[in-house]
Amino acid sequence: MLAILLVVFGGVALVLGAHWLVQGASRLAMGVGVSPLVIGLTVVAFGTSAPELAVSVASAATDAPEIAIGNVVGSNIFNLLLILGCSAVVTPLIIAGRLVRLDIPLMVLASLVTWWFCADGTIGRWEGGGLFISLIIYTVWLIRSGEGAEEEIASIQEDEQGGSAWGRSKTFQVGLIIIGLASLVAGSQMMVSGAVSIAEYLGISAAVIGLTIVAGGTSLPELATSVIAARAGQRDIAVGNVIGSNLFNLLGVLGLSAVVSQGGLPVASSFLKFDLPVMVLVAIILLPMAVRGRRIGRTAGALLLVGYVVYIVWMVRSATIS
Repeated sequence: MLAILLVVFGGVALVLGAHWLVQGASRLAMGVGVSPLVIGLTVVAFGTSAPELAVSVASAATDAPEIAIGNVVGSNIFNLLLILGCSAVVTPLIIAGRLVRLDIPLMVLASLVTWWFCADGTIGRWEGGGLFISLIIYTVWLIRSGEGAEEEIASIQEDEQGGSAWGRSKTFQVGLIIIGLASLVAGSQMMVSGAVSIAEYLGISAAVIGLTIVAGGTSLPELATSVIAARAGQRDIAVGNVIGSNLFNLLGVLGLSAVVSQGGLPVASSFLKFDLPVMVLVAIILLPMAVRGRRIGRTAGALLLVGYVVYIVWMVRSATIS
């Protein structure tokens, strides 16, 4: 009963947190002169990836590298297939031009580099440090290049006319973002804890729990945020959140995990044989989908969802056989 209550209350916290985060982030973008897309790629994406950061770094520091790597790889697959799929089914997603030109290719490159670093069986500390420094450079450049997006900001200003002065206050929006992020993190922790307890009660193996529930659970903030942003018409935040989260996972979460791990982060052969290639393949597939019409429609979204179901079924069957 306690596990079921944790799942229910965690779900409520996720929905409320996502709503507050999207509302605060989109209005803050208008107030400070930064485009909603950049806010989605940075504040929202990094904030909703806080659970991945906490889980992976703690796992690496306590000598549990399988969880650290599996959480990042599984979350990235979850983000691209399930979250983008669900968001596109809710409302067709328009892919901004800068995502096609820069951010999606960077995500593909980061995925390939990560696979290359893993190929020798270890992500060394220097390699992890290089990934993390790359994240800092990318973030600074992103914020500087995203200032002064007049057309996008003007569009939001029109939508926000008539709201109270307090509702348009930057301090209020920052407060909404902080409360939203806190609710997302707390909600995801409650849902993961409850789901793991239920899975253990039902006799599901620890390997399957780690590859599915932990990775999916830490990505619940991204799922809630992107779906609610899509419903609210904030498509830049919906898509930017996913791409930014994947970049943050690869460069920031995996980078820091390798730095804090003694002797680097060991990579199990199972990741090299299956999960890492799937992660890279999904990232590559997204690029032509985005280039073609810069749009992910409901049909494409449904196909992404089917792809995730196939991945989960294959993974569970493989774990059962082994």
